[in-house]
Amino acid sequence: MTTAQLNTPNQTFDDTRQAVFENRFMQALNAGGMLQLVSLGHRTGLFNHMADGEPVTCSELARRSRLNERYVREWLGGLTVSGILDHEAEVMTYRLPPEHASLLTDSGDANLAVFAQYIPLLGQVEDDVLESFKHGKGVHYDKYHRFHEVMAEDSGQTVLPALFDAILPLAPELTERLESGIRVLDLGCGRGMALMKMAERFPASHFEGYDLSADAIAWAREHASRRGLKNVAFEIQDLSDFDVTAEKEKFDCVTTFDAIHDQAYPLKLLQGIRNTLKSNGVYLAQDIHASSHHHHDRDHPLGPLLYTISIMHCMSVSLAQGGEGLGTMWGRERARDYFTRAGFSSVEVHQLPHDIQNDYWVLRP
Repeated sequence: MTTAQLNTPNQTFDDTRQAVFENRFMQALNAGGMLQLVSLGHRTGLFNHMADGEPVTCSELARRSRLNERYVREWLGGLTVSGILDHEAEVMTYRLPPEHASLLTDSGDANLAVFAQYIPLLGQVEDDVLESFKHGKGVHYDKYHRFHEVMAEDSGQTVLPALFDAILPLAPELTERLESGIRVLDLGCGRGMALMKMAERFPASHFEGYDLSADAIAWAREHASRRGLKNVAFEIQDLSDFDVTAEKEKFDCVTTFDAIHDQAYPLKLLQGIRNTLKSNGVYLAQDIHASSHHHHDRDHPLGPLLYTISIMHCMSVSLAQGGEGLGTMWGRERARDYFTRAGFSSVEVHQLPHDIQNDYWVLRP
């Protein structure tokens, strides 16, 4: 089909726009390949072996990491042409610059390599999601290998470092109450990292975590036991009917960290949270920062990635349970509507400087 054939009386073909998009698409293909290589570098530990910023040969790096030299050489080549590694061809050495190491290892404030794992991880269920486009039923949690592992790493950079200094103080009285001793519930707790951190810090309080994933709960129980934590407990629980099963006015504080939008029935869960809170309780919710309208998300710094995660995981796992399929990008407007309909009389939203991905909500009965 020629350019002329594409034209209609009401539409002209913009060659410049086509060229700009073609260039952008080629850059995206290269960036996608780079992210796969970054994920491999993170999981193999190769970045950590280069974190000192010193030049290293391929054979030396393979020896340090105890990995196959042929694979290491190809990985080094890919990250050299991606502009992540410096390469001295004369002496055949490779170097991870300190500026890059600070963003791809644990030596800096944030390890961006953690997020690169989402691309290959979600690609594993592409065939299942493709079928879901036809029947609309979604993909069950069991299909997502390592998802809770990656989510724990993600949370380790957004929730855990800011938990005591920034997140809990959003409810000014909460830290003092935790020190005195209260009951706390975390829903969709995953591996329970935030709960264990709080349980260690506030031994007078009691903490409970519920999650649908048996693997995640088993991991949480094992690690809580290793750390000798007696004031935290974890349960496998389906939260789809929490509006009915929640114990009335049992908890002083409820938390959810990036958990509401992928529930089967998010409004029922929120109603259950409202029911299980004591009259002077507080609910802290971390969830995705977005608008409920596509056109307002055009300038979102992580918009394409978050919509991808939504369709490949969050929306799909909800639909697999016969749920609503709310999706990652449900947005502030819909979130505020749900919180209000669930019965919360006070609804505040905050953004924290360290986290461009999430909103932090403070809700009271």
